[in-house]
Amino acid sequence: MSRKKKNEAKEKASTRQLMGIKNISSHALVTGHGELVFFMIKPTNISVLSESSVGARIYALMNVLKGIAEIEMLCLNSRENFEDNKAHLRSRMEQEENPVIRKLLQQDAVSLDRMQVQMATAREFLIIIRLRDEKESEVQPYLSRIEKSLKDQGFTTKKAAETDIKRLLGVYYEQNVTTEKYEDFDGERWVIVGE
Repeated sequence: MSRKKKNEAKEKASTRQLMGIKNISSHALVTGHGELVFFMIKPTNISVLSESSVGARIYALMNVLKGIAEIEMLCLNSRENFEDNKAHLRSRMEQEENPVIRKLLQQDAVSLDRMQVQMATAREFLIIIRLRDEKESEVQPYLSRIEKSLKDQGFTTKKAAETDIKRLLGVYYEQNVTTEKYEDFDGERWVIVGE
């Protein structure tokens, strides 16, 4: 294939194709390297736990990891990043000659700092299971055993559904934590069926 044809094909490729995603099923992200099943783990605030309790949590996670042959882990900051906004406000404060406007810009910067501190603990922890060539009849029992193992070790977990997977992709690739519903196609919400 010529370079020109490759570039044309790349321009016509969808976002999913560019990311290597074949499909988003009801329980997995289907890629060329297998299906990715996500288990969302609710984080524990270890800053309020005793040293022995933290050790017990680490031991429980170790038990989970020992029991699962192929496991991947992911941690996402599911919060807004205000660094660009704060840098812009600092730049504006340096340029601003009017003391009243400068004070308002300073108050905006303080407000952004407060919001960022409040949302600093908004993290998502995920255990990812990559399924390759498994028989369909074996997949659900295997995933149920993993979920049971996580719950038996004291972790609050749930298997990510299709909407969760879309949100995770939005956070991971775009740092978009404000969208309430992710569309399958850009502009899908504006299409009126039947007219």
